Amino acid sequence: MEITARSLSISLSSVFIASLICIPLGGLIEFRSIPGKRSLVNIIQTLYSLPTVTVGLLVFLLLSRSGPLGGLGLLFTPQGMVIGQTILIAPILIGLTISAFRGVNVQLKETAVSLGATDLQVIYTVIKEARVAIIAAILLAFGRALSEVGVAMMIGGNIRWYTRVLTTSIALETSRGDLELSIALGIILICLSLGVNLLIGRVQGR
Repeated sequence: MEITARSLSISLSSVFIASLICIPLGGLIEFRSIPGKRSLVNIIQTLYSLPTVTVGLLVFLLLSRSGPLGGLGLLFTPQGMVIGQTILIAPILIGLTISAFRGVNVQLKETAVSLGATDLQVIYTVIKEARVAIIAAILLAFGRALSEVGVAMMIGGNIRWYTRVLTTSIALETSRGDLELSIALGIILICLSLGVNLLIGRVQGR
């Protein structure tokens, strides 16, 4: 229960922070005339499948004692894991937010602009219209954060009672030969992932 609660806490914190940053950023990318916008979107979509160990390595270098953020003491802490997972899911949220905004009727944007709306007001109006797709993107990002292992292992260090989460616990107990506990933890993780997928399907159905 303690490991499951920590997994949920870290993943939810990561998704919350990433949503605050990435949803407005996706709106700015979509609505602003940016040179090379198509190439930028292609790069963001390519980062959907960014390996978790690569993100873990980059964040490790940032948070290590010799790194630029080493003085904050965030390596091998839950806060460091939140930073790593936030970076991991950021491309997913930005890219899917852009796709959600592109699915909104163009006349809605034009009407808001003609009524004198600012860029932020236009983004807010479009977010309300595309909220179902954005919620699905948030849930998908949560599932990605919950099931990743590379960042959790490299940044958290798998410290008992402190940074150990479901995915790292499964890897550890399997290496120890405790397959029963690994299977039990795996079932919990599968149930959580299934719940997220069912919620995504329900939101998309609406």
